[in-house]
Amino acid sequence: MESIILLDSSVLIDYFRKVNKEKTFFYKLLSAYNGYAISVIVHYEIIKGSNQRQANFWNNIFADFFIFPYTVLTNTSALEIGEELRKKRKSIDFKDLIIASTAVQHKMPLATINKKHFDNISGLKLITPASFE
Repeated sequence: MESIILLDSSVLIDYFRKVNKEKTFFYKLLSAYNGYAISVIVHYEIIKGSNQRQANFWNNIFADFFIFPYTVLTNTSALEIGEELRKKRKSIDFKDLIIASTAVQHKMPLATINKKHFDNISGLKLITPASFE
């Protein structure tokens, strides 16, 4: 069992939406990792899209997660990744850039269902559903 993994919002939204939780990517991650973290940006994305009942569900889950704040170091990492992507003539959404920079900054793998959002970032270890096949 590995230590801690950073989760993208796609993993959590998939878990929330599926009736059979045992068929979700997050359920598979539960047996492979000891702990879970998210960027404050993921927290924002999830809570912003939730009603009060859903927010209660998420806050119960987030109580067991470490939530990384947006810091100057996160910003510096995001600027470096953004420049790297610019040189490759690639770009990603700002929120995904901050999520990726959080993972790179803290040297953590990032679990995501949306591999294409992150696959042009060097130094970022991605864990996807294909990782479990």
